[in-house]
Amino acid sequence: MHRIDALLREYDRARAYTDELWKDLTPDEVTWRPHENSSAIGWHLGHQAHVAHFMVRNLTAAEPSPDPDLDALMDSANPEQFRGALPTVERLTAFRDTVAERVHARMRAIASGNVTAPEQLTIVAAHLLTALINHEYQHDQWIGEVRADDLGHPLPPDPAGSHVRRLDGYLVIDSL
Repeated sequence: MHRIDALLREYDRARAYTDELWKDLTPDEVTWRPHENSSAIGWHLGHQAHVAHFMVRNLTAAEPSPDPDLDALMDSANPEQFRGALPTVERLTAFRDTVAERVHARMRAIASGNVTAPEQLTIVAAHLLTALINHEYQHDQWIGEVRADDLGHPLPPDPAGSHVRRLDGYLVIDSL
């Protein structure tokens, strides 16, 4: 239980860092694309949540998407030109928050043993959370590059934490 709790805190730290990268931007900056084959910051925000939802859904608990209309849009398997228009910043924020709440709820259920196969799912949950954290940071790298290099905004400091480090230029967390 303590390992999952620690990983949930790291998940929240990663999400908070993402918020530092974009919450002060204008809606136009969030939806701006550096070029036609490039995704906007807003797409990366939705994609981070989309992946979290699908990983939790497919590996631990089948549940419907919190916003099915965003599923194809936020899927990286769909080429940029076929994804469609980004939703509003408010809708992206709500999507991200709902997915994070569901991640927490499912991981807490696993940690407390309120699932079938609790020992097996505890192992799955720890690896899943590590992957979600690293995926969040993976897309934060691109968001940060656009924020600083293209939009001219300063970057926040890297998140503080004894388990967060840079590897190949990316923030990562090792398994706890």
